[in-house]
Amino acid sequence: MHRITGKSGGDSLIEMSPTESVNDDMNGYHQHASSSSGSLQQGQSASPLTPDVCVETCESLNTSLASLVSLTPSNHSDSPQREAQTSEQINSLTGLSRKRALFLKFRSRIDKQQHSKDSVFFRDGVRRIDFVLSYVDDKDGERKQERRKVYEANLEKVGLELEIEDKSESEDGKTSFVKIHAPWEVLATYADVLKIKVPFKVNDIPDNSEMPMNWLSTPFRLPEHIMHPEPDFFTAPFNKSKSDFFLIDNKDTFFPPSTRNRIVYYILSRCSYFRDECGDKDKKGIKRLLNNSTYTAAFPLHDSRYWKRSRDANCESERFSLYKHWAGFLSFFKEQPLNLVRKYYGEKIGIYFAWLGFYTEMLLFAAIVGTICFIYGFLTYDDNEWSKEICSEAVGGAIVMCPLCDKKCGYWKLNSTCNSSWQSHLFDNVGTVFFAIFMGIWVTLFLEFWKRRQARLEYEWDLVDFEEEQQQLQLRPEYETKCTNRKMNRITQEPEWVLERTATDLMAKLLLCWVTVLLWISLIIACIIGVIAYRLAVYAAFASIMKDSPTTHLQVVGPFITPQLATSVTASCINFVIIMILNLMYERVAVWITDMEIPKTHLEYENKLTVKMFLFQFVNYYSSCFYVAFFKGKFVGYPGDYAYMFGSKLRNEECDPGGCLIELTTQLVIVMTGKQVWGNIQEALVPWLMNWWGSRKARSHPESLYSRWEQDHDLQGFGQLGLFYEYLEMVIQFGFITLFVASFPLAPLMALINNIIEVRVDAWKLTTQFRRPVAAKAHSIGAWQEILNGMAVLSVVTNAFIVAFTSDMIPRLVYMYAYQPKGEMNMKGYINNSLSVFNISAIPLANKPEDGENPFWFNSSITTCRYRDYRYPPGHEKEYSHTMQFWHILAAKLAFIIIMEHVVFLVKFFVAWMIPDIPSDVRARVKRERYLVQEYLHNYEVEKLKVQLSQNTHDECTCTPMIYPSLPKHEVLSECL
Repeated sequence: MHRITGKSGGDSLIEMSPTESVNDDMNGYHQHASSSSGSLQQGQSASPLTPDVCVETCESLNTSLASLVSLTPSNHSDSPQREAQTSEQINSLTGLSRKRALFLKFRSRIDKQQHSKDSVFFRDGVRRIDFVLSYVDDKDGERKQERRKVYEANLEKVGLELEIEDKSESEDGKTSFVKIHAPWEVLATYADVLKIKVPFKVNDIPDNSEMPMNWLSTPFRLPEHIMHPEPDFFTAPFNKSKSDFFLIDNKDTFFPPSTRNRIVYYILSRCSYFRDECGDKDKKGIKRLLNNSTYTAAFPLHDSRYWKRSRDANCESERFSLYKHWAGFLSFFKEQPLNLVRKYYGEKIGIYFAWLGFYTEMLLFAAIVGTICFIYGFLTYDDNEWSKEICSEAVGGAIVMCPLCDKKCGYWKLNSTCNSSWQSHLFDNVGTVFFAIFMGIWVTLFLEFWKRRQARLEYEWDLVDFEEEQQQLQLRPEYETKCTNRKMNRITQEPEWVLERTATDLMAKLLLCWVTVLLWISLIIACIIGVIAYRLAVYAAFASIMKDSPTTHLQVVGPFITPQLATSVTASCINFVIIMILNLMYERVAVWITDMEIPKTHLEYENKLTVKMFLFQFVNYYSSCFYVAFFKGKFVGYPGDYAYMFGSKLRNEECDPGGCLIELTTQLVIVMTGKQVWGNIQEALVPWLMNWWGSRKARSHPESLYSRWEQDHDLQGFGQLGLFYEYLEMVIQFGFITLFVASFPLAPLMALINNIIEVRVDAWKLTTQFRRPVAAKAHSIGAWQEILNGMAVLSVVTNAFIVAFTSDMIPRLVYMYAYQPKGEMNMKGYINNSLSVFNISAIPLANKPEDGENPFWFNSSITTCRYRDYRYPPGHEKEYSHTMQFWHILAAKLAFIIIMEHVVFLVKFFVAWMIPDIPSDVRARVKRERYLVQEYLHNYEVEKLKVQLSQNTHDECTCTPMIYPSLPKHEVLSECL
């Protein structure tokens, strides 16, 4: 293999690696391309364009000819010196003069047929740029230059072709680019190795998916060529020796760009950058070269600028189509072009948007039912008997409640909480029970129907026989650097590097990692305790405002804000800020401790990081909601024997007279809404600001000066964990709308609105703000599926407990059916029944206020006060102990939890059993495709054998016919395949 460099006036033009076994036709070149290459092989350098040619083609640049003559070398004898002198002269220019010089130098280095730098092809206009590497020379340039030289030579040895863009031609004058092209022979070889599925027959199964009244969906549809950019084929793993078996019309376009960059990245990730005599076998892979800054970036090119279609007729401009039909917010009501997303970005990103879109569609049904339940609470506003009693002067105005805090708080009237009682009814009604049961069934339908949708995508995207474990067997570079010995791999039967770890070392690292996780979870709990202490202190402060008299109206912080509500809102806001700060800090910690574990494969790394991040996020986001739902107001005690926080002087919080459910709703709304708004700001505004200058520069520069590779280089890299954080964000949202949805039926509606925006923000960000990611395969959403299943089961339990213990639904039903004095089926008298009586004279002296602190405690005519509980009144033989009604209510709550859980779980399992994971038509198509592969390969081998026998009638056939295809031996694949 020889490195052949074409030069024009000392400037490197084309660097390629032809092989004797690969002819021009196999590489997919046109005849004129091969002839030009041949001239270079013979050492004939094309003479540079003279300034006169530039005058003829661009008369407007006459004024720059003098400088161009001085910059353009006239012969090859002094090309290195000329090149250095030319670069120095160009770099010394600024502004318009530099741009003009760059343009004229570029024009002088190509033939008379103009070729735009905005193109995605090499300078010959034939070979496609499949990948781009960029680098900047720095103080450690000699070592890095040696690595690059060896690495690029090894790339050429495996058949890749390179073309260099010198730094003098870049906009910043510092960055050099290496453009990589994979010829047909390389693509065919590695497609065979990786068993990439390609078409061999047009799908002959009729599509009977037409739905009745399909015309109703016309406004939501996209054009057919956008929704289905490729025909439907039966596919089979590519076999290089049987290339005529497949439907190959054009070798240049047979493999789509996403497959091409996937193959090239596979080669880049395995190619070494050491010399054979060095023997340092672990130095390989583009990731390590990026880590040590040998290269600054490695990325495939977008096929066009996103705001306009490419001028090149051979370029697909799929990025422009995605931006026009998918990434714009005005397309929010349109279906997603998932097939085009998959074709352009690969299956892994396609499956994410398919899941996100399906999740959003299913949220529509939950949002409708939740809105109906909320409307039901609003329409039954006037039928709320217990709120009427609270607000009435005859009942609520006559009931004097015990002080809300010790020493500084006075008595208050029950009717002062009239507004919060009405607000609580909007969410705490019969519809709450129905919606909690509905969401338990909805989450099952969502997960089961997603399995069916996923199975259909697996078939349509040729992922039926895809085994994710195969592509994850490639060792991580970070793992390989720590390896010292080799061991036989039981799957590939090849030696691989292994990390020798002692049991002590392994246990020490695991202990350190999980101790770190527990410490951070403990930090979250400590912050929650701090917020609780804040709630108690502020609660007492707000309550102490009520100081006019024990029998007049309540002084509140506004017409609708009670001390409980004011405390809940401020504490929720503080808690949200703490959540976001801890979240930002822990992301770095989670990555650090996962790196410290040195996982062997990329799949193992992602799974370990998923567990750590989700566990932390679960505690971080949901702990405050769990406190309000299941702990607040449950361990209060009663007047004279209150419970205090950890033995301090802060009394445990009581629930609002309207119940704790409204406070849980407040907490959920603030945290969930705040997270969604902050997430959209992070995902949309920050990337836009970071790339604003790059987009401005791309739009303002002529295509001939600002190249495609420079434009993509200025974008952000999508990152290995880009999709990980997208899934994590959606799973946290899924927890909000399932774990605590009984307290806030409008949560699915809020999630629906957010996700409609999220789909378009993610699409816009991926299309305009990021470099094109390397195409990767994935047949499912991975470990997130199991996490969703676990949260679905937990949501049934949490919602049952919320209805039973946080809501007042069960006590009301028990009262109506068992304790209504007149035996009527109504709620009259419920408020009086739910409040116990306390004799003020029984307050211990230690809790009495000092002189001057609260003079109306004992200088008034009030002798008793009321509090929320079911206890015997003073003077009873069991005074202040729980009444029988309390135990009846507790038994009813436990019975409700058991019944609701069993009913919902029974329905869940029945629905899961009734709905098959794979649709019947998909099963039929899979069986048909497997049958056709067997049949066609059989016929192909028979015909091939007949031809061979006819050509060797007198010679013995030494070949072994393969009548039936054998199972292929897969090569170990990398994480990004």
